[in-house]
Amino acid sequence: MGATTAILGNDRRMLMVEFLQKSDGRAELRDVVEYISEKEGYSDRKHRKSVYVSLVQTHIPKLQREGVVSFEHGVVTLRGIPEDVTVYMEVVNKHDISWSGFYIGTSIIFILLGLYLGSLILLITAGVYLSIGLIHHTKVRRIE
Repeated sequence: MGATTAILGNDRRMLMVEFLQKSDGRAELRDVVEYISEKEGYSDRKHRKSVYVSLVQTHIPKLQREGVVSFEHGVVTLRGIPEDVTVYMEVVNKHDISWSGFYIGTSIIFILLGLYLGSLILLITAGVYLSIGLIHHTKVRRIE
């Protein structure tokens, strides 16, 4: 398993890497746990404990083996992320438009223009961009 799969293979690992990126690459484990719990929509003690246990027993060791993070004395440090991972980890604020949203909107405009002008080439091209935008849109994470 490569580092890319290790990160993208689980939402909690993606959220941990996302938080570390926003925290200049270093954070206390309790802060990571709190962030992931909030993102998952639960802030009760039982859920935080579940997040903590899964990070310590599964996710952090897996990312350590891949060289993505290190973990010492309750502090998680981001070591490196493969470039191909960042494509799937676009972080967009709640009221901002993502690149995928922009491409989807633009593609729809060009599809309508292609229909109006009767241009098959324009329709096909816009359809391809629409498909790519929709695929990427499913990978975008929004910050609430």
